Amino acid sequence: MRVYFERSSRVLKVDPTRYKFLRNAVSFVIFMLAVTLIFYTIPGLRTIGITLFAGAGIFAAIIGFASQEAFSNIVSGIFIVIFKPFRVGDNIKIGDLHQGTVEDITLRHTIINNFENRRIIIPNTVISGQTIINSTIEDEKVCTFIELGISYDADLEKAIEILRDEAEKHPYCIDNRNQEDKEKGIPKVVVRVLGFGDSAVNLRAYAWSANSGEGFEMKCDIFESLKKRFNAQGIEIPYPHRTLVFKNQPPHSIP
Repeated sequence: MRVYFERSSRVLKVDPTRYKFLRNAVSFVIFMLAVTLIFYTIPGLRTIGITLFAGAGIFAAIIGFASQEAFSNIVSGIFIVIFKPFRVGDNIKIGDLHQGTVEDITLRHTIINNFENRRIIIPNTVISGQTIINSTIEDEKVCTFIELGISYDADLEKAIEILRDEAEKHPYCIDNRNQEDKEKGIPKVVVRVLGFGDSAVNLRAYAWSANSGEGFEMKCDIFESLKKRFNAQGIEIPYPHRTLVFKNQPPHSIP
């Protein structure tokens, strides 16, 4: 059944989320039916089953109390499949802790493969109660913010020009402008002055990439190239300066 669903998903080019969830649900039903059939066909086990069902009231209450969380995970998993806040293969971030690619959605939990190639298993009820950032639900393109500060003594226009040039020539930087933006002369990478910090003038470049992974690589590469260009052009990336004032100093001892 697993091979059939995966093959059908590739042939039909459809979202495999529902098929994986259906596979897990069908497997669970088959398992329960198999256990019931075994108890019914074997005479010795049938007697034990009748005895168990005789006290099913207390037994069911105990199981129901113990399996509340399990049923909550199942219901949450069904809601995830129906409303599809994410699908298998999507790059998502759960709250402020976990981010990665969705590998599977089971009756109880969702498996995420993070960027360290580690599998994170999160109960479906936990996911249902968290804010989900989905980078691929509609459009995979992302706008990466490249922020840095330059010294107040530095040439602002030259720094903006260098920042824009390094971003635009990166192979992962894409042109997200429409025809109207191009006619207005809006650059491929917009650079804005965010404000004035304690030690620097803060700049931000808006660079678009095809997906979040390429955006992260582009950001790291641009930071590296900016450091080299700024050093060559004499543009300082400042660090905080502190002035210490000592009050009520004890008199210098006389030798």
